[in-house]
Amino acid sequence: MNRPYLHPPALRIWHWLNAAIVMALIATGLDLRFHGIAALAPRDPALLWHKGLGLALIAVSIFWFVYSVASGNLRRHYGIKRGDLRGMAAQTRYYLGAIFTGGANPFPGTPAAKFNPLQKIAYNAVMFILLPIQAVTGLLFMNIPPLRDWLLAGELIGLLGAAHTLCSYLLILYLIVHLYMATLGETFFAHTRAMITGYEDAAQPPGQEEGNRT
Repeated sequence: MNRPYLHPPALRIWHWLNAAIVMALIATGLDLRFHGIAALAPRDPALLWHKGLGLALIAVSIFWFVYSVASGNLRRHYGIKRGDLRGMAAQTRYYLGAIFTGGANPFPGTPAAKFNPLQKIAYNAVMFILLPIQAVTGLLFMNIPPLRDWLLAGELIGLLGAAHTLCSYLLILYLIVHLYMATLGETFFAHTRAMITGYEDAAQPPGQEEGNRT
C-alpha cells in the first residue's frame, strides 16, 4: 500500500482549528436562529461567542489563503484544469456506483494533485463563495457605525439575514457530505488519520496516480 504525503503541518493545523471554529459557529448560530436574534441583548453570551468565532474564522481563512498562495498550494491543488472538466463525469460515476463495487478512483490523491474534480469545485465554492458571503454579511451585522444606520435606512437587514442564513445551511449541508466522504478511504478512518499524520493510505499501484492527470 502506498502512503503519499499529502498534508503539510500548517494545513493540518488549519484544518482542525477551522473545523473546531465552524462547529462552534454552527452551535451558536442555531441557538441564535431558534431563539430569535432580534430578542437577544447586545451582550448575550451566544451572540458574543458567535461574533468572536466569526472573526476567528475570518482570521484562519486569511491564513489559509496567504499560505496557499505563498506555497503554491492554491494553484497546484485548487486550480481547475481541462483534465478536471473532462473527468467530472468519471468521478461522479465513481462516487455513485464504482466506489461500492471495488472500482478504482479515477483521480486518486497524490502529492502533485490532492483533489479530484468534484472536490475542487466543492472546496472552491466553499472558500471563495460561501465563506466570503458569510464573512461580509456577518461583519455587517456587527453594528459597525455608520454601516448599521445605512443598512437600516436602506431596509437591507432582512436581505443580509436571508443571505447569511442561506449560506449557513449550505455550509451545514457541505459539512454533512464532507464528513460522509471522509469515511470513504481505504479504511473508515483513513482520511481522518491522514489529516493527523499527513500520510494518506492509498492502494493504487505505483505510477497510476500520474496516469489520470493530463
